[in-house]
This record gives sequence, C-alpha cells and structure tokens, in this order.
Amino acid sequence: MNEIFLLQNQDKLFLNKQNEWVDGRDLGSLYKTRHKDEALNQLFEVNAKDYSQRIHVLSCPIKSNGFPQIDPTDLPPPMEKPSAEDEPPENASAEDIESDSNGDSEQPALALNRWGQ
Repeated sequence: MNEIFLLQNQDKLFLNKQNEWVDGRDLGSLYKTRHKDEALNQLFEVNAKDYSQRIHVLSCPIKSNGFPQIDPTDLPPPMEKPSAEDEPPENASAEDIESDSNGDSEQPALALNRWGQ
C-alpha cells in the first residue's frame, strides 16, 4: 500500500477532518485514508449532506513522513485567511458585539422562516 486517498471537490478543494473544504496546504488536517472503500463511504456521506458538490477520490503516493504527496496541478490557489477586520477586537465585550448586530449596522436584519430561509 503505497497510496493514500483524499476527497476533492469540483473547486479542487480538499476535505479536512472537520468536514470543511480547505486548500490542502496543511497536510496534517486533511481527511485521508489508506483504504479506498473508506474514502468512498466518506464521499457518499459528504455528498448526501451537500448534493451540489461534485466530489471525487484522489489517489496520492505517500511520502516518507506518512503524508500524501499531492501533485501541484491538483492544488487550488491558496485560500485567503480571514482578515483581522472581520473579527471583533479582543477587548470588545459581548454587549458591544451584540449592539452592533442589533440595528446599529447599516443593513437591515433579514427575517427567517421556520426552515432558516
């Protein structure tokens, strides 16, 4: 067994252990298995939750350290990390954050129906 199996979607993103789609630069966080049947089972589980994904099993050789050796042509462009502007300041209280989301913003809040839409 000199290969390992990963799951990749149509955007060339890889599934990680938290069932999130990532760019694959952090090899330790990726979902990986040495058994193709386990990869196929995971593919069906993920696809059942989000049928819009076009997922396929990617076979990669294993490096000496046990991580997959992903062909550079299979990697997507690096994902941007969230900027510090998107996160509240460290010294902001929960009340400050809540007041910003309760009407002090410029955009009106949307009402959701019972299905969350």
